Amino acid sequence: MKKIRNAVREAIPASWKSTKWLLKLMIPISLGVTLMQYSGLLAWMAEWINPVFVHFGLPGESAVAFISGATAGTYAGIAVMMAIPLTMKQASILALMIALCHALPMECAVNRKTGSSFWTMGLIRIVMAFVCALVLNVLLPDMPGAYIYLGAAADSSLAEVMATWVVSQVKMSLMVVMIIFTLMVVQRMLEAYGLLDPLSRLLSPLMKVFGLPRKASYMWLVGNVLGISYGSAVMVELEEKGVVTREEANDVNYHLIMNHSMLEDTIVFAATGISALLLITTRMAFALLLVWGRKIVRLQTVSRA
Repeated sequence: MKKIRNAVREAIPASWKSTKWLLKLMIPISLGVTLMQYSGLLAWMAEWINPVFVHFGLPGESAVAFISGATAGTYAGIAVMMAIPLTMKQASILALMIALCHALPMECAVNRKTGSSFWTMGLIRIVMAFVCALVLNVLLPDMPGAYIYLGAAADSSLAEVMATWVVSQVKMSLMVVMIIFTLMVVQRMLEAYGLLDPLSRLLSPLMKVFGLPRKASYMWLVGNVLGISYGSAVMVELEEKGVVTREEANDVNYHLIMNHSMLEDTIVFAATGISALLLITTRMAFALLLVWGRKIVRLQTVSRA
């Protein structure tokens, strides 16, 4: 019980710090999208983007959510998703695009630290996000139910729009506080009970299935539990200590760019109604496709040489 109490106590200031940073990012973005929607600017942009995004089963406005997620992170993307009306199918496709392609500048910089190309990692994630959207648009059944929409009705006055926005931000802020606090407690409990190391040993046989070296299991687990950004210090340290080589770290990065931060991303999107099973299985499938596809290409290149 002492370890649990300590985990909760330590999580409070850390989660508050992270929450403040996220809300400083999310609230202005949400306000900007709300005003763009009220002014008609978002509809104007959607007319130009819609001919492209319609092939992915998405309205043109969703491009703003995708760009926000890709540049600023998952929470920024969700803030925009809640500010535009979406069906559950559209929200599911967009959520997976953001999960595959969020916080690109920061995470690609981390990938570069552990042996991968900044531009290659970024390009692969963008391409795979759109491939994922194309595939899901074909495979997913119609899901006409509405995703969480925190915006005002179309015929609302500016005062009504702003009042609705303020209420929506209170709801969104409470959700972010609860999610971040829960994640911080879980992470500290894993560390307090020393579970990461035995879990990585337990998972090491799976590395062969993933097309990765067995000794990369700890690096893989860190990337999936803490994410690329939060786990970057640990992953760099593993490489510096010689636990994994730079080439092996690069191999793991090809898996992690498709399939990282599974704990946080899944909880965050599931809390807004997106299927956790769909998120996990799709990202895992794309990670396997990318890693094994790369291995096959390399083998063919070597055999020709």
